Amino acid sequence: MSAYTDLVRLLKDDALSGVEGKPTLKTRGDKAYWYAARRVGRAMRFFYIGEDSEETRTRIDRIEDLRATAKERQAERSRLVRLLRAEGMTPTDRATGSILSAMAGAGTFRLGGTLVGTNAFRLYEGELGVRLPLGGMANTGDIDIAQFEKLSVALQDQVDPGLAQTFSTLKFAPVPGLDRGRTWRWAQGGSGQLVEFLTPAFGHETIRDLPALGVCAQALNYLNFLIAEPLHAAALYRSGILVQVPRPERYAIHKLIVADRRRGGEGRLKSSKDREQAAFLIEALAEDRPDDLFRAYTHALTVGPRWRAHLGSSLDRMAGTKAILEGLGA
Repeated sequence: MSAYTDLVRLLKDDALSGVEGKPTLKTRGDKAYWYAARRVGRAMRFFYIGEDSEETRTRIDRIEDLRATAKERQAERSRLVRLLRAEGMTPTDRATGSILSAMAGAGTFRLGGTLVGTNAFRLYEGELGVRLPLGGMANTGDIDIAQFEKLSVALQDQVDPGLAQTFSTLKFAPVPGLDRGRTWRWAQGGSGQLVEFLTPAFGHETIRDLPALGVCAQALNYLNFLIAEPLHAAALYRSGILVQVPRPERYAIHKLIVADRRRGGEGRLKSSKDREQAAFLIEALAEDRPDDLFRAYTHALTVGPRWRAHLGSSLDRMAGTKAILEGLGA
């Protein structure tokens, strides 16, 4: 866990040191955000760095030192990745790693994109210091990226190069949808691997625009709970990739909700996988982060009757997990 924490820290250092321009603080409402301002042609361009925090301000104060030590950090990151692989942490496969690396380079995660689904679940191994179980719950061929629509509009920055160009280079083609010209899924020729974009819905689940990422996204209810307050994670590919993932306690509770919403034959298989992932994380979190788990669970219970119904229906099939959650507040 120490090596993993160091790798994430070094990747965050690199994310800031690679941004060109003068750091500038902008305030919107009661929040402040850092941008790097630089001239592009005759206009000033503002590149989003991140929300204001003590950690971000500390890195900005050290930005020149960070830029001067970039090569040393890359060598150290490579060493840490080798160490983590040797210790048995699950690496990101080549196909997924190349896609995540390209999206990270374009700014997908810098601009608030959050990796969700099983690829996020796999990265909790480093965050929680647990071994992933063998079997189907950690297997996936899809990459799901979620972003808040309001954030995507408010950032006033966008990926570069565009993701359509990035996917074309990686032999991905748009998957036709019901809304012609509004692409939210790409499939890779040969491998069949899918990349899908999602955004929270608050009622009608339709297709929305994510201007910061330059794509459309399928809006889904309950997703706002999942991607609130995401955290950084490191994917073990080459010298590491910095991504965003949901908080593990939110991921676990969200899986209990969506498991009860799935329908049909394929839905039943996915529902079983959802419950397996939730049970695994809840057992681990109850041991090491019970307060975080309790807050996420009680928050979901207070949102509304549909949330409670979905949670209750899933937990009625998971006696051990239900007992763990009910015992948190005791």
